[in-house]
Amino acid sequence: MQAELEASVRVRFAPSPTGYPHLGNIRTALFNWLFARHHGGKFILRIEDTDVARKVEDAVEGILEGLHWLGLNWDEGPYFQSQGLSLYHEVADKLLSEGHAYLCYCSPERLEVMRQEQAKRKQPPKYDRRCRDLTEQERVQLGSAGVTPVIRFRTPLEGQTSFYDLIRGSVTFKHDALDDFVLLKSDGYPTYHLASIVDDHLMAVSHVLRADEWLSSTPRHILLYQALNWQAPQFAHLPMILGPDRAKLSKRHGATTITDYQKQGYLPDAMINFLVLLGWSLDDRTELLTREELIKHFSLERVGKTAAIFNKDKLEWMNGVYLRKLSLEEFVQQAASFLDRDLPKSVERPLDSNYVSQVVSLIQERAKTLGEVPQLSSFFFLDELQYDIDLLLSGGLGAKSAAKAITITSQQLKKIGTWDATTIEGVLRPLAAELNLGTGKLFGLLRIAVTGRTAAPPLFQTMAVLGREKCLKRLNTASHGLSGLL
Repeated sequence: MQAELEASVRVRFAPSPTGYPHLGNIRTALFNWLFARHHGGKFILRIEDTDVARKVEDAVEGILEGLHWLGLNWDEGPYFQSQGLSLYHEVADKLLSEGHAYLCYCSPERLEVMRQEQAKRKQPPKYDRRCRDLTEQERVQLGSAGVTPVIRFRTPLEGQTSFYDLIRGSVTFKHDALDDFVLLKSDGYPTYHLASIVDDHLMAVSHVLRADEWLSSTPRHILLYQALNWQAPQFAHLPMILGPDRAKLSKRHGATTITDYQKQGYLPDAMINFLVLLGWSLDDRTELLTREELIKHFSLERVGKTAAIFNKDKLEWMNGVYLRKLSLEEFVQQAASFLDRDLPKSVERPLDSNYVSQVVSLIQERAKTLGEVPQLSSFFFLDELQYDIDLLLSGGLGAKSAAKAITITSQQLKKIGTWDATTIEGVLRPLAAELNLGTGKLFGLLRIAVTGRTAAPPLFQTMAVLGREKCLKRLNTASHGLSGLL
């Protein structure tokens, strides 16, 4: 039975280019991809571009780029619905001729007034079926008046439609809660309801895994399948993704398009790991899983019914874990383009690859995203630092004591033969005692002097990478600045 299922699994990711792919879209794509890979089936990419009015320029490119970046490779497609209009017209005409659909001549203005009146009566918006039983003469009159009709499905007025959802179990909708939905719009383009079931049928899609918001559309689709005498696929509706406040996920929760996450420096494997846990789990404790492990263990039985909660802090933590798993060579390779993109224009290009490697080796443990690397390391690349000289006094030393400590430190460092972290530490630790300062105070002062920051990578390694000349120059600048405060 399992072998039979695996041989027949065909799923699709069918985004609409009415916007750039966000986390919800991509999570849907990921679950479909994992389901296909787990069962040895096919993952189909279909672009549902029939909403011409709302189509966003470059959205298709954004969808393809996002999938490529995440490594969600597809087996068929991309197919474009706009290239199959004749098929949808053919099916719509068939439904018309067999009495399962009818022509509706109601204007957008009339429909808007109808919706407003329903809202006043606190009724759900639903077409009032005015054109459902027009006589032939009435249709001819309306047609001769130049009104371009839409085609609506003739939903049964009584009874109910039930189906088994692979996540939610048995679901039933009464027909009197459904409307006579539009199949073909007046511009000749199909609605989602018609186009998606025609394509799913022709593409032999076996399982439809889609967002929870489409659950209420499923009875409409099943009625269409029945009217056309087609076998419906199995359905699974994925839980919503909410913000930490349990409101609909939005930009204020830190959620943006998938390409924005790429630009911010998240790793594809970290994004995959994070997204799969928005609604699915292996058990109650495992959080870090490789792609291979996800493919091996993924099943719809482990997908939850309740909404998943998006947590930006967890994503950053997880991405930091993945960054630290990279070899230094891999981390340098990943970080280089972010440094080149975001370091100040005053920094000379091209960047020295050996120096970059030394710098980012000190950053890897602290970075949560690749996009943070330029900010964390910019002081390594700048000729001169810009910071408030009062920052040097933040450790509790007065200007005179701080200036004296920096001057003596500089004198001692000039005597060093080999400029490396071990030698620098060998000079600075005993110096703190000689100056009657705790190591914390002296090292904190020197850290600010050579980096302009109170928090930076380990001091001795930082000074070793900065080099003798740059360190001594910055210590001299800091000493002069403190002298101006005396």
